[in-house]
Amino acid sequence: MIDGRTQLVGTLGWPVEQSLSPIMHNAAFSALLLDWSYVPFPLRSGQIEDTISGLVALGFRGANVTIPYKEAVIPFLHRLSPEARGIGAVNTIVIEKDGILVGHNTDSSGIITTLQHGGFDPKERSAVVCGAGGAARAAVHGLLAAGTKRIALLNRTLARAEKLICAFVDERLKAGRLSPETLMEATGDADLLINATSVGMRPHVDESIWPSDALIPARLTVFDLMYNPVETLLLKRTRSGGARAISGLETPFNREPQHSRSGTGENVPIGAMRTSLKEGVS
Repeated sequence: MIDGRTQLVGTLGWPVEQSLSPIMHNAAFSALLLDWSYVPFPLRSGQIEDTISGLVALGFRGANVTIPYKEAVIPFLHRLSPEARGIGAVNTIVIEKDGILVGHNTDSSGIITTLQHGGFDPKERSAVVCGAGGAARAAVHGLLAAGTKRIALLNRTLARAEKLICAFVDERLKAGRLSPETLMEATGDADLLINATSVGMRPHVDESIWPSDALIPARLTVFDLMYNPVETLLLKRTRSGGARAISGLETPFNREPQHSRSGTGENVPIGAMRTSLKEGVS
């Protein structure tokens, strides 16, 4: 039960009704016997500054940030962690006692660890990343740090892809427009495909970035960062063709503790969070 002593945290995004973060984090708070509550906030474009100021005024302890605002929140924060600054995106805002807003990014470490746990080592491999938002930035940052030798970044709006690779200034990166034809061409000699777009996310479960009339090669590892549903159409088609499919379901548990801790200072009860998340997508 929420009362005047309850510590509040939340998630900012649009849409947020499909977000499983409230289920996962509230399970953690319950397991820790903490009087905390995690609530979703549907944030419309143009209301970012007012919303963040409102979180401080209402005594919130922090918030997670999801699509499409991981980059847009940055101008309204006081400080960024080195990781968030390097990626150019924020997925966690910690509100310190003096009202200072600190932006963190734990997506990059979560993506690479999930890949490795799934049996794929990105070192000296080639990758295709689809998308140009905060999740794509984190994926590119992580892959570059892990020693990936070549990354093709594809996005429906070419200018956004070009802007992203300019931020990293790395000769291993190249940008292209995302289309069925360019995706097939880019993955022709690639080892890894990462979907960092929202295509295939609930409620649009019948959509996929991969063309419906083409097979996914068995040599390709496909990592879909979306995990609601846990088995996206892209992953279903990947498995049916015999290729390695990696779900984003485990990514939240492979992030740095700051993301799951949400400022409580307690050890993260991964078991309770994993159980709640799997129940939420079942």
